[in-house]
Amino acid sequence: MSAKVASPNYASTFPLLPLRGGVLFPSATMPYEIGRAKTVALAEHVAAHELPFVVVVPQRVASVEDPGAGDLHELGTLARVVAVERQRSGSYGIVVAGVARVRVTSVERTSPFLEVKVEPLEASTSAPDDELAALGLSLRDQTSKLLEQMPGVPRDVAARLRAIETPGELADVVATYLDATVDEKVALLGAVEPKDRVRKLLSLIARRVEVLRMRDEINSHVKTDIDKAQREHILRQQMKAIQDELGEKDDDSDALDELEKRVAEAKLSPEAAEVAKKQLKRLRSMSGQSPEAGMVRTYIEWILDLPWVAEAKEEPDIAAVRAVLDADHYGLEKVKKRIVEYLAVRKLKRGGDDARVGTKGPILCLIGPPGVGKTSLGKSIARAMGREFVRISLGGVHDEAQVRGHRRTYIGALPGQIIQGMKKAGTTSPVFMLDEVDKLGSDFRGDPSSALLEVLDPEQNGTFADHYLEIPYDLSNVVFIATANQGDTIPAPLRDRMEIIDVAGYTQAEKLSIARRHLVPKQLREHGMTPEQLEITDEALAIVVERFTREAGVRSLERQIAAIVRGVVVQAAEGKVTGKVVVRTEEDLRPSLGQPKFTNEVAERTEDPGVATGLAWTPVGGAILFVEATKMPGKGKLTLTGQLGDVMKESAQAALSYVRANADRYGIPARFLDENDVHIHVPAGAMPKDGPSAGITLLTALVSLLTGIRVRHDVAMTGEITLRGRVLPIGGLKEKTLAAHRAGIKRVIVPERNRADLDEVPDEVKRDLEFVYVGRMDQVVDAALESKPAARGRATPQPAPVGVA
Repeated sequence: MSAKVASPNYASTFPLLPLRGGVLFPSATMPYEIGRAKTVALAEHVAAHELPFVVVVPQRVASVEDPGAGDLHELGTLARVVAVERQRSGSYGIVVAGVARVRVTSVERTSPFLEVKVEPLEASTSAPDDELAALGLSLRDQTSKLLEQMPGVPRDVAARLRAIETPGELADVVATYLDATVDEKVALLGAVEPKDRVRKLLSLIARRVEVLRMRDEINSHVKTDIDKAQREHILRQQMKAIQDELGEKDDDSDALDELEKRVAEAKLSPEAAEVAKKQLKRLRSMSGQSPEAGMVRTYIEWILDLPWVAEAKEEPDIAAVRAVLDADHYGLEKVKKRIVEYLAVRKLKRGGDDARVGTKGPILCLIGPPGVGKTSLGKSIARAMGREFVRISLGGVHDEAQVRGHRRTYIGALPGQIIQGMKKAGTTSPVFMLDEVDKLGSDFRGDPSSALLEVLDPEQNGTFADHYLEIPYDLSNVVFIATANQGDTIPAPLRDRMEIIDVAGYTQAEKLSIARRHLVPKQLREHGMTPEQLEITDEALAIVVERFTREAGVRSLERQIAAIVRGVVVQAAEGKVTGKVVVRTEEDLRPSLGQPKFTNEVAERTEDPGVATGLAWTPVGGAILFVEATKMPGKGKLTLTGQLGDVMKESAQAALSYVRANADRYGIPARFLDENDVHIHVPAGAMPKDGPSAGITLLTALVSLLTGIRVRHDVAMTGEITLRGRVLPIGGLKEKTLAAHRAGIKRVIVPERNRADLDEVPDEVKRDLEFVYVGRMDQVVDAALESKPAARGRATPQPAPVGVA
């Protein structure tokens, strides 16, 4: 794009672009980096329409983020944009070519960008002048000397300067590359007459040449300066000894004395006390201006700020602990029982005059879906035990140094989060929560889970070694509580060191109790309401639980309750309600929550033969899934869809093989695959599914399809099958049972060998469900289908009796 403007119309207005990074001169081209949206939009506008614009440098570059008209120099340059390019960093780079000097006379518009009127600044005469020619020759000589002392200048710059003929244009280009202040360059921009401009530039170049000469001299004396610094250090040490003899002390000495007093009074372990005294002795021998002195001082302060010795403390009463845990959280009996056991053992082990005798802190790991109260349980445990509470989140941590700390040789080194948490707690026996331990990562910076092996091992954490401290630190009195959503992503060595406690989802009765006791009062407080102003009845809460939420935890339930409260708050603020508001029916909920999000679709989905209801385990709790089977004319092809994993595909193939081998038993034509293709689909195709526990569901759907007998709409099942028709046990039965209960299922078919796992299922759930224990596939078919299939041909062996609970 040309840099010349043909007869610019100075009577019109020009866009004004404030650019930091250097003053633009006529005849020069400069790159700039821009990032503000307004500046980028203006640059793209003038580049697209090839419009001239005015470039002005802000007066207060550092303090003005978005400069206005009052923050700019009145002198500027008429210019054109040569190129606009987006950088990898997200900002833009533009190349701007200067055209002519101008002075801003008025601001005509400020939005969406500044538009100004300008007047041109032109020299009074352009006739040849011997004095100007002489000044031009001097400028070339001084520029050559400057370039000799600056070896980093590109060659094309020197060649371009030699090609410029007029002194005025040469002065503008040299000023562009000269290392000078913004004010000095603005003064050059204001020098309209070429003679004046060249004289000012020669003065700046002479000063710059002198600065570069002094730099070379300074570099040659670097070795001498180092020797001088060593002599000053020796003299400073001698002066310090003289001050000690005279009883005079400086500020650094006072600070060291204060630090020494803290070391003497601090309750440190023997190893920590020895290291602190040794480092203090080193610090006294160093210069106060030494960088290492600051690092040593920080290290000593970290040692002094940490708690090292366990203090005698009265253990809380067991009954009081139970009361606090029950008040803060409903259910979670396993966790509460384990904490009570720990406190009871600790209380019995206390004896004699040593009140510090106790037991090693437990390493608990709460595994369960989101929203069941794992994290908040840590605070309740700390409050019940009368201890400090510290929490760190390990989700997304990839750097081992965040756990173990950095070596002190690195600039800005710090201890790891474990030691930082102990400093924050101020005691050797806090409740320390390690949140999201299943979401640790590893990369080139190390494996944080490996660093946690020592922290979470009761046999090793009594001498935990942080890379920064390098002193054994006792973590044996800490009660560590880890949380995770799923256990299979926790490394096996780390999982082995923890006591796993599964926290399953809540039943509907538990959700109602939690909402009544905790969620509703909390939301009323947060929204400035009282029970006298708003009442949400149990009937309304039951509707919300059943028809507006379907989750293992209670986070979504709390959001729905908050929406109800907000709706009433808005009505109260508008004066539409007076007195107490009672939310009772679904009609009362619809203004805030809208239409129900969930309905009981089991009966609707199982109206036709070939559809069976299964139970699945997910990281966020149990869920029901439907298995649909259909047949069509073909040659025996089996099609599986629904984003199934390899194990689930193999279960479907095993189910089909079993049906083919036992076709006579169910009255199915033996060669039904010769004329038909079978398609098995598991809806919710966007969600990956895998595992063997859908085996009996797949087989039941095939038998229902091929016999034409529908599956009972109130039945759900889970279990693995073999080619011989045996039903094998599965995992996650508690979560699956709770999911069946939430979905309105009445009969659940489970493997016989999982009978003992139902002890963990809440009693109110077992009262509402009928459990059928099966060991063979014949029992599954009899319990799941609406009627028993009629055998064809030979007699059918009698199946083993079905166990019903």
